[in-house]
Amino acid sequence: MPRVSSSPGTLLRGTLARIDAHLPTDFRVLYRQFLLRVVDLEALSIHADVIGYLGQFSGILFMFSLIQAIGAFFSTLGPPPPPSELVVLAWHTEQSLISLMMLIVGLITVIGWDSTFPDRRDIMVLSPLPVRPRTILFAKVAASAAILGIAVIAFNGASAFAWPLVLAGFPGILRFSPALWFTMFAASAFLYCAVLSVQGLMALLLPRRMFLRLSAVLQLVAFGLFLAVYFLAPNLPTVADFSAPQNQSTILWCPSYWFFALFNQLNGSLPAGLGWLALRAWIGLAIVLAGAAFSLLLCYVRTMKKTVEEPDLVPGAGGLHWTPRFGGVLQTAIVLFSFRSITRSRQHRVILAFFLSVVFAIALSLLRGELNTPAGRPIDEDFIFPTLLMMTFAVIGLRSVFSLPISLTANWVLRTTQLCSSEKYVAATRRTLLILCVLPVLFATALLSLRFRPWTQVAGHLVLLASIGCIFTEISLIGFYKVPFTCSYLPGKSNIQFAFWGVVIVLPLLGISFAPFEQQALNDPLRFTGLFTLFTAVDIGLLIFNRRQAHAAVLYFEELPAEIITTLNLISPRPSTPKP
Repeated sequence: MPRVSSSPGTLLRGTLARIDAHLPTDFRVLYRQFLLRVVDLEALSIHADVIGYLGQFSGILFMFSLIQAIGAFFSTLGPPPPPSELVVLAWHTEQSLISLMMLIVGLITVIGWDSTFPDRRDIMVLSPLPVRPRTILFAKVAASAAILGIAVIAFNGASAFAWPLVLAGFPGILRFSPALWFTMFAASAFLYCAVLSVQGLMALLLPRRMFLRLSAVLQLVAFGLFLAVYFLAPNLPTVADFSAPQNQSTILWCPSYWFFALFNQLNGSLPAGLGWLALRAWIGLAIVLAGAAFSLLLCYVRTMKKTVEEPDLVPGAGGLHWTPRFGGVLQTAIVLFSFRSITRSRQHRVILAFFLSVVFAIALSLLRGELNTPAGRPIDEDFIFPTLLMMTFAVIGLRSVFSLPISLTANWVLRTTQLCSSEKYVAATRRTLLILCVLPVLFATALLSLRFRPWTQVAGHLVLLASIGCIFTEISLIGFYKVPFTCSYLPGKSNIQFAFWGVVIVLPLLGISFAPFEQQALNDPLRFTGLFTLFTAVDIGLLIFNRRQAHAAVLYFEELPAEIITTLNLISPRPSTPKP
């Protein structure tokens, strides 16, 4: 009997196949293609299993939901809390679940930026075919809604059943759980449709060239805005907190509080004085739904022709242009090429934004903690540990983006102009990592440490953090004998789930183990000298190793799978003749 696989990718593929069987043929084909284009196919091999990748990401979200469900049941092991504390726990949990769900949907919306609107490739390929524009529109909207639905179901698959059972019991769960599910889908639809409304309004009012330039900026702004709202918005677990004058401006403009009130209205637990907050959720949801539908219809009717007629890129304006120097000509060229590749390529911005979101989130959490603590205190483990994670995630993120190509058809320019040795190209890549990763994290850490005293501890922590950044830079350069953004990408070398959980588990454990040791070194000059000497020796050793390896290495622009020779064992070994 064949073995049935139950991996997330297989389950997702089976669910999509059952849905496809009941759809029209033209809609089904377009829906499948738009769903697969959530991941940019130009960066992957033609044999890449995109559905498997989506299944792995849904598995990661489900693991977060399972962890929350386990935490919910662990909260029931102690004695039952009094009713007042149970209400505080319920409000705190409900706000956390809703705000975290909105953050995840916001990040997914940023990743799929412009995916709902028609691009030049859609129009050039589909316009000669007998396909109606409304079919294209419905297929794109259905593909985007499917991705959001998968994220909502995966993230709430376990927690949306565990927490209602803990907080409401039986039979209260019969009303609590449907209200929570409806609120999750409503909050997700609100955030997604709000972004669509803004994008559609921009596409209607602005020329396409200006729309594309401003859209890239708004993508990064929206990314930072979602993270800032999540980490800086306070949790309000009581009615008194909602009535406090200092929180009124936050409540008025933060949608997570609106949908928290909407959930309690559906659950029948909303206080009488917060009915206006639930009304804002209903009004806001209706406005963004109408705005998204109106903007999408007008864009597909009016801007599809504009997309073909107007160019995406125009020549640069004349005048005086100045570019900074980052060393020699080759080093300056590679640093600027890497920086412009990140700023101009959507797929690279999105992948790098995944790692930078962790860095930005840690920085925001530190800023929030610093604002709530008195100034002049010494550096402690709560500050050392997050800054170490900021440095490691920044270097790992940029190094992972280096492996994805910008335009393989233009690599011949770099191949024919390779006039320097491979060692100089590796040195230029090293300088790129130091300038674009290590220095910004050091600058951000210096700004976050302005409230700490004494200054000697602050300077010592920055020195050690710079040494750690240099070490991770050298580690990331081992075996990297190519120019950033110029080598083809071979997918399938690593499992996303194992890599994700490995980074999430291993790096925090290392940081937790090192933070108390560094705190002791900052208070002891002898220990600090020994630790700095050790880091310097490791950095110099890795630098010498990379230089020797790069001196004999050859740059490559095509990443090929390893050749494996398989034998069929058709030739039997000769029998050995005994020696006389």
